Amino acid sequence: MSDLIRQITADLQKQIETFQPEMEVRDVGSVVEAGDGIARVRGLGDVRAQELVQFDNGVLGVAFNLEAEAVGVIVMGEYAGIEEGMLARSTGRIASVPVGGGMVGRVVDALGQPIDGKGPIKFERYRAIERIAPGVVSRKDVDTPVQTGIKAIDSMIPIGRGQRELIIGDRQTGKTAIALDTIINQKGKDLLCIYVAIGQKKSAIARTVATLERYGAMEYTTVVVASADEPAALQYFAPYAGCAIGEEFMETGRDAMVVYDDLSKHAWA
Repeated sequence: MSDLIRQITADLQKQIETFQPEMEVRDVGSVVEAGDGIARVRGLGDVRAQELVQFDNGVLGVAFNLEAEAVGVIVMGEYAGIEEGMLARSTGRIASVPVGGGMVGRVVDALGQPIDGKGPIKFERYRAIERIAPGVVSRKDVDTPVQTGIKAIDSMIPIGRGQRELIIGDRQTGKTAIALDTIINQKGKDLLCIYVAIGQKKSAIARTVATLERYGAMEYTTVVVASADEPAALQYFAPYAGCAIGEEFMETGRDAMVVYDDLSKHAWA
């Protein structure tokens, strides 16, 4: 018993001797007003536009309106728990999402955090959700088709890699079905897919993910979710997050297709 106590004491002494305190400098402010997904924070003098801000309850926000006396922060989560006087800290990170090969096969929220219960994501780095798109001159010509698997589309109105396509129609006319069929048809074609679900019911999103898993499409697909019961801020940022994930694949030499379902919900947000 005494040997065990000596061993524990020696281990504790070693940890104390090797302990190196980590220090970092952050702006800290306090909430002066909060409501309807927006918080005004005083004291964040050096915060940057689009920088992530973390409140004391762990909820993140994005610095949006930089005023002389206070900063307007869009709350990226449940804002009911944010009250006057609560502390908020700058993170030093511009609004961004994790990107890389580890995102493939995962279901994430608009901040890139996993919500599929499969543990943390192994990502390579963060990519800002706001960036300037490359000019037309620097873009490659559209010369490779995206086969949707639907003969009427592939023969009469073919879609190319590098092209944008609008699927428009009334409710319950099969817009989502076309998008999902296109994703499922990419199996073995070296095209990574990102499906962004904006403002949909969680039950409908669960059925979509189950369909992709049933056909083996989740092996090359990332699903970004901002469901109908989530704050408007997350629904607004979801397509930007999906685009950032796809741009990382593009700039590392891989082809990617992003489906936004749907942008009408994004416009409402």
